[in-house]
Amino acid sequence: MQISASSIVHLPVGRWSTVLDCLCEHFAHIPRSIWESRAQRGLLLDENHQTLSAESPYRAGMRVHYWREVANEPRVPVEERILFQDEHLIVVDKPHFLTVTPTGPWVEETLLRRLQKRLSLPDLAPLHRLDRLTAGLILFAVNPSERNAYHDLFRSHRILKVYEALAPPITNLSFPVKRRSRLVRGNPFFLSCESPGVANSETLIDVIDATGAFWRYDLRPVTGHKHQLRVHMAALGAPILNDPFYPHVLPAAPDDYSKPLKLLAREIQFRDPIKNIERSFRSALSLVR
Repeated sequence: MQISASSIVHLPVGRWSTVLDCLCEHFAHIPRSIWESRAQRGLLLDENHQTLSAESPYRAGMRVHYWREVANEPRVPVEERILFQDEHLIVVDKPHFLTVTPTGPWVEETLLRRLQKRLSLPDLAPLHRLDRLTAGLILFAVNPSERNAYHDLFRSHRILKVYEALAPPITNLSFPVKRRSRLVRGNPFFLSCESPGVANSETLIDVIDATGAFWRYDLRPVTGHKHQLRVHMAALGAPILNDPFYPHVLPAAPDDYSKPLKLLAREIQFRDPIKNIERSFRSALSLVR
């Protein structure tokens, strides 16, 4: 049984009597017996890192640290590559199929846990998201006290992220194009979809190479919604090659490592808020047709 690094949940507003009652309803897919067992073994902590029991009273907004457990965790046969490291920041090339943080059946076989153990940096934390099926650049903050300064780059759109994708030709548009739409949670819950209403997402799309059965696209997200690039490309009639979710969810199947999603986080540029210097990184990975 593998135990993950702690995850954090902020308890929502409600009428629960205990923390345990809230957690059981909030995470309805997890049996109550598991939460009770975690509490008994000291795997539930409050924001002051004090142990919570099954009877600890509920408080709206309370921050709860908890540890997940996974039996028979599958090995992910891909390797990450550290591109840059100093006392503040680590930049990593994440391979396809490796999740960034513990989720689902993966705890130790995640980029975060691998790096924490490999570098002996237990406080290491990712600064942004990258889908499990997407490869490329991801930034990690070394020091907890500096995370907010780096996070503010993303909140204030002061960071340039450039992706590359392989997808079918789009012959009815003149490039570059701007895709703006309203993205909401889809069905199943882990998907996103476009919905009528005021746009909350924006992607700049251009063509790098318009030869062959699959064109090579340059994608620049202005906003950062879940699966934004995948949804926008599918909506334009050019789903990214080997995408198992968009435009149609394929039947669940084991990962086929010979057919990765052809989406790469290729470049990232920003002014480092700690060192006050310009930073520019480019992935060493490439997309092969």
